[in-house]
Amino acid sequence: MRILHLVLAPRLSGAEVLAKDLAIHQQRGGETVGVTALTPPQADFAALQAELVANGVQCLFPERVYGRVGKLWSLYQIVKGYRADVLFAHATIPAFYARALPLSVPVVYVMHSATNDFERYLFRRVERMLSRRARAVIAVSPANIDDYVGAVGRHPSMTLIPNGVDMARFARRPLAGAEGSAQIVQVGRYTSVKNQLSTVHAFERVIESVPEARLLLCGVIEDPAYHAAVGDLVAKLGLAGRVSMHGPRSDVAELLQESRVFAMPSRSEGHSIAFLEALASGVPVVASKIRPFSFAADFPGVHLCDPDDTNAYASALVTALREPRSLRPLGGLTLADTAARYLAVAHEVTQRMPRAAPA
Repeated sequence: MRILHLVLAPRLSGAEVLAKDLAIHQQRGGETVGVTALTPPQADFAALQAELVANGVQCLFPERVYGRVGKLWSLYQIVKGYRADVLFAHATIPAFYARALPLSVPVVYVMHSATNDFERYLFRRVERMLSRRARAVIAVSPANIDDYVGAVGRHPSMTLIPNGVDMARFARRPLAGAEGSAQIVQVGRYTSVKNQLSTVHAFERVIESVPEARLLLCGVIEDPAYHAAVGDLVAKLGLAGRVSMHGPRSDVAELLQESRVFAMPSRSEGHSIAFLEALASGVPVVASKIRPFSFAADFPGVHLCDPDDTNAYASALVTALREPRSLRPLGGLTLADTAARYLAVAHEVTQRMPRAAPA
């Protein structure tokens, strides 16, 4: 089967990382797989693109930035030229573009959003027009299904497939010296929904109990103003020598292995890849008490709290800094589990395709 994954922008973010992992897993399983996008790859995607190419996955990215019409024409040419049997459109905007084209290839819309895209009037209207152009809709969390049904209605082929984590990459022993460190790491886009500001406020309290603690923030700078606000707060609180702010990192597995705590105070999430990676690594986790994280509430070394309660958040971080790593049950949440379910959807939608009449 020829499978094509479409993302908005090749970058170090959840949907794009999942698409990369699925593509490699499917290619290794004997399928012919490609990855394309609406925009050229960002610089931080270079290592992931090299990994795709090394595993035989074809990368079909635009060479320059196009306007809306240019994006449609570029995508049309790529899909027609690739002769895909099925196209997985990861996230709402790529799914809009894929379904707006006069293509016979079945499109599977994958909902990744951490927020409700359909709160926007324009998105609701467009999705209502294009909904049945998707042969199937995959939601990565129950909240995605609730959002879709509430705004658009139930799709005839809608399924829940949680994201999966590559256990071989993340379930490893900590790096030498990591057990003696007191590093807290937060991985996520710089944007208000990821809530780095709450982590910085809590960290100020953490160092009162753990003076040797350090905080590492890294992720795509999606909202430059929010990124600047985080930097300003670090400076205002006198934490510049204890807090490091980085852009996106491709060595997340290593970061988790060298850290003592993973923080994720998100205000909302879809089904976070970074959260799964932290669970797989065994590092103690402090995260917000929101629905997408509730499945891990009883896992060892996992603390769910209200990050807006600075004292409670700081207390959870201090407790986690003193805990060992844990082995956690992730059955059904591995990359192999997720890839198998995506392939089942691919077979289902291609079998429903009308067959050409015999010559």
